[in-house]
Amino acid sequence: MRLVALGTIALDSVETPFGKVRDVLGGSVTYFSLASRFFSKCGVLGVVGVDFPKEHLKMLESHGIDLSGVEISEGKTFKWEGYYEYDMNHAHTVRTELNVLASFKPKIPKGYKGCDFLFLANTDPEIQFDVLDKIRPKHVICDTMNFWIQHKKEKVGEVFGRCDMIIINEGEARQYCNTPNLIKAGRELLKNGTKRVIIKKGEHGALYFSENCFFSSPAFPLENLKDPTGAGDSFAGGTVGYLAGNGTMDDGSIKKAMVYGSVIASYVVEDFSIEGLKTLSKERIDERYGKFKEIVAFEHEY
Repeated sequence: MRLVALGTIALDSVETPFGKVRDVLGGSVTYFSLASRFFSKCGVLGVVGVDFPKEHLKMLESHGIDLSGVEISEGKTFKWEGYYEYDMNHAHTVRTELNVLASFKPKIPKGYKGCDFLFLANTDPEIQFDVLDKIRPKHVICDTMNFWIQHKKEKVGEVFGRCDMIIINEGEARQYCNTPNLIKAGRELLKNGTKRVIIKKGEHGALYFSENCFFSSPAFPLENLKDPTGAGDSFAGGTVGYLAGNGTMDDGSIKKAMVYGSVIASYVVEDFSIEGLKTLSKERIDERYGKFKEIVAFEHEY
């Protein structure tokens, strides 16, 4: 398997100023895998309960996602409920029900071991570390969240030190590095042992740091925004999927991958849940990618 992703598969209930949905398909690895599939086949490590709708699993498989690492356990599926105000960059959590996720210990399919790229989406760093040790991929990229930084910062740091690249949001970067300045945070994260860092800034794009490169990418400008849930995971999926599909991790490839990630995320936020991803095509991605290039171009040959 070229690309494997560990993360959550969830049933989300979300309210924004533009609507409300209940118990719809969500979860970090759901968005990641649906976004990455345009560039690379993705194997998923996750768990759902017996209440999880079978049509969701069929839909994921129909989109070319390998579910041999997904377990169905007795109990209920992980659930998250939240809402957004007019500042759509910040999600307010109403309720989190870990359910079967609380006792999840991933079983690694033989075909996942030694994969080219492993993405460790937001989950307990103890689990991330265990999966990393068992799979031993060529390249590893990880995410985290404020809860793990607050409660298991040392273990988060150990995972970071084993990664080729970290992809986290601006709040997490500030929290982990104890600084309000994202440039300082990016440089500080590089000292942790990782070679590359991407800091997601929501509607304001993303920053990339490596030893020899700094890159600032805007988000694709949108007028119609419904639900930002999963945008960051979709950005990561598009970014890592492109890298896995091309088998590269150099600065130039990462910059291009980030733009593809931003383009895919822009389709996600235009609808609720994964609706924007289900019907998305490579042709529409390439069309918006072309528009993105026009927007950011600043040199003109006369």
